[in-house]
Amino acid sequence: MTDLSKIRNFSIIAHIDHGKSTLADRMIQHCGGLTEREMSEQVLDNMDIEKERGITIKAQTVRLNYTAKDGETYELNLMDTPGHVDFAYEVSRSLAACEGALLIVDAAQGVEAQTLANVYQSIEHDHEIVPVINKIDLPAAEPEKVRAEIEDIIGLDASEAVLTSAKSGIGIEDVLEAVVAKIPAPSGDRNAPLKASLVDSWYDPYLGVVILVRVIDGVITKGLNVKFMQGGTQHLIDRVGCFTPKRTDLPEIGPGEIGFITAQIKEVEQARVGDTITTVKGGANEALPGYKEVQPVVFCGLFPVDAAEFEKLRESIGKLRLNDASFSYEMESSAALGFGFRAGFLGLLHLEIIQERLSREYDLDLITTAPSVVYRVHLSKSKNEDAKVIDIHNPADWPDVNRIDMIEEPWIKAVIYTPDEYLGAILKLCQDRRGIQTDLTYVGGRAQVTYELPLNEVVFDFYDRLKSISRGYASFDYEQIGLREGDLVKMNILVNAEPVDALSLIVHRNVAEERGRGMCERLKDLIPRHLFKIPIQAAIGGKIIARETIAALRKDVTAKCYGGDITRKKKLLEKQKKGKARMREYGNVSIPQEAFIAALRMGEE
Repeated sequence: MTDLSKIRNFSIIAHIDHGKSTLADRMIQHCGGLTEREMSEQVLDNMDIEKERGITIKAQTVRLNYTAKDGETYELNLMDTPGHVDFAYEVSRSLAACEGALLIVDAAQGVEAQTLANVYQSIEHDHEIVPVINKIDLPAAEPEKVRAEIEDIIGLDASEAVLTSAKSGIGIEDVLEAVVAKIPAPSGDRNAPLKASLVDSWYDPYLGVVILVRVIDGVITKGLNVKFMQGGTQHLIDRVGCFTPKRTDLPEIGPGEIGFITAQIKEVEQARVGDTITTVKGGANEALPGYKEVQPVVFCGLFPVDAAEFEKLRESIGKLRLNDASFSYEMESSAALGFGFRAGFLGLLHLEIIQERLSREYDLDLITTAPSVVYRVHLSKSKNEDAKVIDIHNPADWPDVNRIDMIEEPWIKAVIYTPDEYLGAILKLCQDRRGIQTDLTYVGGRAQVTYELPLNEVVFDFYDRLKSISRGYASFDYEQIGLREGDLVKMNILVNAEPVDALSLIVHRNVAEERGRGMCERLKDLIPRHLFKIPIQAAIGGKIIARETIAALRKDVTAKCYGGDITRKKKLLEKQKKGKARMREYGNVSIPQEAFIAALRMGEE
């Protein structure tokens, strides 16, 4: 059992790519968690995608033993958190399990949007925050300027900020000393009823669900019968341990400590992040605060390119769901794309990661439909039904227009950091997306703009556009601020007078015409020519708002007429004309799969 005063629990928080995982690597090396031979770059990022993209998706925890300069050995529980806004829930749960945080700021980039969002979350938990200025050996590094930024923007005292370079290993010991000196020890009572917070859970094919816990009071030992207070399930613990970062079994996890337990649970769904674990007999009466269900924000359809792979997709999604309980899915079918699933994600990056994991780990070719958000539709009373409110995340479920009283859409508050020279283009982008500017402040040569934006304008390609117009310098963070009424309509795309359900969109009335025209023009280039004329139309209800026509392939039926009477040629042309009319009536237009994918990438011109 470790003395409480010798335990330090802390998270590493920062914007994307400011060096969280690299600093964690150096700390593990310094404390002897792994030998030189076992080390690898970003050792805590264990997915290929994480290593390739240089992002952290799952928060990881490591227990290190550090002998400080005062001669005492301390137990450090380090949590490496994701930096991207889509995984903010992961960050909030990790922060709840700690008493302090290392705030890492890139000495060349300075304070960015996600730095701020994570710091405010940390301050809400009353954390002790230790500023660390990283990458001081870069030619563009300006540590003193960054120190001033931390004080101006965040309001933290940065006079004692630790200067490090995680890549070169400069200042690592200073960071560890600052952790021991500044981050408070946890409190907890060994003899009180067990209370442990469920920080994270994932599926292991050999052990079942592995659950990461932070013990507040009491002790967890092998063979203990526990219950999950929110989930309402009971389990017998069969393994207790910690990560160093190798999996190490322990006899117990005491108060203030972070470790893992397994209890032969088969479904990650049962081990919801944020739940409270207590003993079945003589357990705690009330759960720990802070538990909330994670809500999907963005929805899109996932369909296999080859319809025969539907069963494989069903199996793969089920397996992936074992490891990531934050995305939800249900079956749907589409006339154009066949059978597939409607899946809900925490954001666009989450959607991209899941899609990439499905195609890589399970070898699937997928089509994703346009991402959409959840709309709340208020319906009036009809002959057979009472007035009611419904939530819709699939354009195919759009109700009868005559019954719609009001439609509400989700809005977000976005904070954008940008160097001054790109400000004009970014303001125009936000205005074009129906944004409402609420704040604009300057710190040094950088602007901080706050906008309120409808979420459905952001889910398409806002982030990509923002990065391209600012050459990658702007950073963006958002939080949801609730629902607001909007003038929204369902726009159908008709190909040869047949609606294509996979291409229908819910858009704001003001931009419907522009979107419709863009969609028709793109489809005109993507759909191959047939032997008959194909009209492509965008329609709202019965009103056509845009149209393009794909010309027919012509066959010269008069080629075999050498001279002779003109009536012979006319007779052949007339016969062809009738055939074309009949073909247009009964002919099927084949839309290639690439056309779906390209047509749904909005606004890339």
